[in-house]
Amino acid sequence: MSARAGDTVVIFTEDADWHTRNLKAAIERTGLRVIVLSLNDCGFAIGETAHGLMLPGFGDELPAAAFVRLIAKGTTEQITARLGLLHALRELGVTVMNDARAVERCVDKSMTSFLIAKAGLPTPRTLVGEDRAAMQALVDEAPGDMVLKPLFGAQGKGIRRIPPRTALPEPETVGGLYYLQDFVTQPSGPDFRDWRVFVIGGEVAAAMIRRSRRWITNIHQGAVGERAPQDPQAFDFAIRATAAVGADYAGVDLIEDARGGFQVLEVNSMPAWKGLQKTTEVDIAGRLAAYLAGVLKPVPEPMPAR
Repeated sequence: MSARAGDTVVIFTEDADWHTRNLKAAIERTGLRVIVLSLNDCGFAIGETAHGLMLPGFGDELPAAAFVRLIAKGTTEQITARLGLLHALRELGVTVMNDARAVERCVDKSMTSFLIAKAGLPTPRTLVGEDRAAMQALVDEAPGDMVLKPLFGAQGKGIRRIPPRTALPEPETVGGLYYLQDFVTQPSGPDFRDWRVFVIGGEVAAAMIRRSRRWITNIHQGAVGERAPQDPQAFDFAIRATAAVGADYAGVDLIEDARGGFQVLEVNSMPAWKGLQKTTEVDIAGRLAAYLAGVLKPVPEPMPAR
């Protein structure tokens, strides 16, 4: 068994951005040491190190935990190896937030949708396939507009609204795969809106409503965030959706439908929270750090009275 650097947490990310700086400071306030690494610089060293991994700054030791903030884009081979390293850390007993299983389930929107539905949560009808003609036939028979999303997309980029009988784009422009969801008609109002609910350790830490004049309600696409009221249904759905993908923490996107209920759209395993932080007094990085520290150093249960 490899030695463990029992007080050291590695943050996997690509740059020392606002999120990384705040998270690093919050984790250090719990008494833990932090090393920031890129998964690009890590790898396997089987037969070379005691644990079989290459982790700069650790030698034959392992971190106590790893926090996955960002995984860089890359080839299929590069992404597979980076996820493989996260799998290996978990196999070696290292606490990984979020671990590779949760990341894989959330990066693949089709699997996210499947798991949300399997958990009994309401989510838009979703159709995924490679054959353009077959998917075009489904679009043509749809009762209303559909939304075409990149399977691996983020920040609202590449999303298109597809009315019935509208020609789908060529396969090479969508990565050879069509991911389609029914467009959700919202309650009448002057703008479009959805909810981002941030779940940590099975509890809602903060939530915001994102409003936009456009139907794409992403902060990076110009939407404005405001603090969301406590809503038992929205919060319950978000907690259950996070559990469905096996994540320790997640940003869950929900939308209100015309009947006033909620539907779960996506679960993000590496969510940003800068926009959300502007709407709440809750220290989100502090909550993430406290949860991680609690997993590593659980508070002992009080001795029963005699």
